[in-house]
Amino acid sequence: MKVLVTGATGFTGGWLARHLVRTGDEVRVLVRPGSGDGEPVDGLVQAGIDLASGDLRDVASLETACQGVEIVYHIAASYRTAGQPASSYREVNIEGTRRLLEAATGCGVRRFVHCSTGGVHGHIEHPPATEDAPLAPGDIYQDTKLEGERVARAVGEAGGIEVVVARPIGIYGPGDTRFLKLFRLASGRVMLGAGTVFYHLTFVEDLVEGFRLCGTVPAAAGRTYLLAGRRYTTLRELVALVASELGTRPPRLTIPVWPVWLAGALCELVCVPLRVEPPLYRRRVEFFTKSRAFDASRAGRELGFAPRVELTEGIHRTAVWYRQQGLL
Repeated sequence: MKVLVTGATGFTGGWLARHLVRTGDEVRVLVRPGSGDGEPVDGLVQAGIDLASGDLRDVASLETACQGVEIVYHIAASYRTAGQPASSYREVNIEGTRRLLEAATGCGVRRFVHCSTGGVHGHIEHPPATEDAPLAPGDIYQDTKLEGERVARAVGEAGGIEVVVARPIGIYGPGDTRFLKLFRLASGRVMLGAGTVFYHLTFVEDLVEGFRLCGTVPAAAGRTYLLAGRRYTTLRELVALVASELGTRPPRLTIPVWPVWLAGALCELVCVPLRVEPPLYRRRVEFFTKSRAFDASRAGRELGFAPRVELTEGIHRTAVWYRQQGLL
């Protein structure tokens, strides 16, 4: 099939575009003007992927990108950046999604796979959470991702295009640096909090197959799916697994979370108005206080989603990549 992927110069979108090429699709990616040079784009071209210059703010470019396409995989989003105004998140995550849906519908695209986030569920009080668990987004990014879901679902319910909403959980793997802090934590001496909250990781190779199934399984139309790895652990158990891979001892010293959280709040109060990257964020501290544990059995039953990469293997493959990049 001919497909369009947004966000392909990023970690998840790039993995997805290459995966779809390997499984036989003709892949086009939306690339913002000015980002047509550099390693991510060069790698896409070398993989045989077609580039379409465009932007989620430019309706005409979206209509051109959607021409002749059967499935759109919408991965692009405005992620958390210091000092970014709330309007920027809304412009991309909500209005950009709306524009792309309108362009896709007008061009006769059959299915639209919308990438949301498991973060829309917030802290999981009664783990594991299913797709029907309470929604409790905790910041502007998660708020706008949830609203983007609602926009996508409403367009699908109106008819004219099939919409599938995917909520990925804890994406990691070679090419990602967001979880580098977890690997460095496992090499340190200090743990924030007791480490008893749950955390759930999903290896990117498994995730992109989940996206492909969202795009191709007929019964997925109109449905919402959590896409999560094979198992979750407590944070302390996860850190111990990473430490074992690195050949280090897990942190033994535990310090209270809330003084550090207050320090993060102060850093944001001072730095964000100046558009300076704070050395510490409250949301990074909340990583140690909020449980993330999910039940992806709906995707298993309805899509045939079956993650293959065990947690220890995924950690190993990620650590190898970090070492190759000189990050560990």
